[in-house]
Amino acid sequence: MRTVVLDCPDPRALADFYADLVGGEVTSAEDDWVVLELDGWRFAFQRAEDFVAPTWPTGERPQQFHLDVTVDNVDAVEPQVLALGAMKHDVQPGVEAGDTFRVYLDPAGHPFCLCWD
Repeated sequence: MRTVVLDCPDPRALADFYADLVGGEVTSAEDDWVVLELDGWRFAFQRAEDFVAPTWPTGERPQQFHLDVTVDNVDAVEPQVLALGAMKHDVQPGVEAGDTFRVYLDPAGHPFCLCWD
């Protein structure tokens, strides 16, 4: 696999968000395409002029893709993630089931999870 690509309205802003969240380095930046590299993985953020955020878990636009990020202490990390621009999702199936993940939305509206063991 070469690259995981996420559509978004502002590629640089979303790349910076994920760099702050998981680390890595922005290795290429154009107006419509930004690449973040982390431990041999490439994540690209591609401008989509007509981008509309997913409406997961219901509605016409499913999440289509999400990232799971493992953390040591979700209660300590959550305020940091929110300060970066994420939002905690209203729907929390992990919490409701007693599972070990919480759902958030990145600044473009893509769901992602903070997970712990």
